[in-house]
Amino acid sequence: MTIHKITMPTPFAVGDVNAFLLKGDALTLFDAGTNTPEAAEALHAGLKAAGYRPGDIEQVILTHHHPDHSGLVEHFERASLLGHRYNEPWLVRDEAFFERHDRFYLQCLKEEGVPESEHHWVRKMKRPVEFIGKRPLDGILGDGVEVPGHPGWTVMETLGHAQSHLAFFNERDGEMIGGDLILGKISSNPLIEPPLDPEEDRPRSLLLYNDSMRRVADLPVTLIHPGHGEEVRDIRELVTKRIGQQRERAHAVLDMLSDGPKTIYELTKQLFPHAYERELGLTLSETIGQTDWLVAEGLATEIRDGDGVLHYEQA
Repeated sequence: MTIHKITMPTPFAVGDVNAFLLKGDALTLFDAGTNTPEAAEALHAGLKAAGYRPGDIEQVILTHHHPDHSGLVEHFERASLLGHRYNEPWLVRDEAFFERHDRFYLQCLKEEGVPESEHHWVRKMKRPVEFIGKRPLDGILGDGVEVPGHPGWTVMETLGHAQSHLAFFNERDGEMIGGDLILGKISSNPLIEPPLDPEEDRPRSLLLYNDSMRRVADLPVTLIHPGHGEEVRDIRELVTKRIGQQRERAHAVLDMLSDGPKTIYELTKQLFPHAYERELGLTLSETIGQTDWLVAEGLATEIRDGDGVLHYEQA
């Protein structure tokens, strides 16, 4: 089975992003780059090199909603658009969701002990929406269902990096179209994102991410076609390494708690002294992941003070 890779530029620090073309009972494009002229030119050139035009694509399937993966969906008017239900509020610009999104992050910043002078970061927490395409999903894909038009391919819900993240596995060939779940050169950021259901608690993104990686490592996956970079092999060894690195970082945070309780913001400044001011959202997400890991392992406890600020201390 031939999977044709199309690589496109992005305006983001992560660099180029991959989309994948798969021919079966349906001609499917997995992911659609960023909504920029440069990405559109590369996508159209990649389709042409494979012998197709945008009008030939029968369905576009998203691995997740982030703007480097969901930008050019409007270029495929004849195609069905499929993905996790969490994509929908981003694709249709759901104002109620966006308002709740901002309230969620403001509450997070307060709980994390971030000074009020830095609360303007709420505006930056929203992904660059202008780089995301604008059209609704035509269908929802859930865990365990067969990929439409591709017998033998199964949808896997692999949350963590995004609350919309899906991967697609062909057990017969051992191949997976993996989005940003497992990349060869770098570990994806398990980003803090609001739950789709406002009644649910904050997702523990790092814990979800590690569970998703372990799930893939337990499968007979021999090759992952990733959202960034080259194909990934030796999956089990790589997952073991990545989770080991997470454990080391968490224990480094545990050592920081040896002299008493600290807030997420205080820990973030220690962990990322040269980056936290420039990338506060990403560095807070990384720190929260480590404290979530420590609490889940029973190594640290979470305490809320009278102002609602969370403090962490060694158990």
